[in-house]
Amino acid sequence: MATVLHSKSMETKMTSTQTRWLYPLSFFIFISYIIFLADTADYNFAFHVVGQIPYGDKICHALLYGVMAFLLNYGLDFRRVDILAHLGGLENPLYLGSIIVLTFATLEECSQYYIPSRTFDLWDLGADFVGVVLFSLLKVKA
Repeated sequence: MATVLHSKSMETKMTSTQTRWLYPLSFFIFISYIIFLADTADYNFAFHVVGQIPYGDKICHALLYGVMAFLLNYGLDFRRVDILAHLGGLENPLYLGSIIVLTFATLEECSQYYIPSRTFDLWDLGADFVGVVLFSLLKVKA
């Protein structure tokens, strides 16, 4: 008969893993809410304040998607993938979380073309990419 022993470190690791996912999931819900407000043309006080700041829209794009990339990379324990492995590979593989966020940002920005209250803006997409790249340079130790 086999006996299963649960060590304190195993329980701590599971709790740590669960906590790691709480941050990116919470932030994704926050970004989704912002997108919903923008898609429904429900511009609240925050939208008007950001509109008054020079390049405020672009700064917010970079910050929101950059933070999302950082938190998702953290949630994925900064896992890297080599998306060009079949072509000889990359010297420094990319963070999986950053790839996911860039894909989401691209799809979300392109979807604005089809939403009457929104406008597709290549500069917004560029700001998203800049934010993701800059925040992907950050890494914390678990």
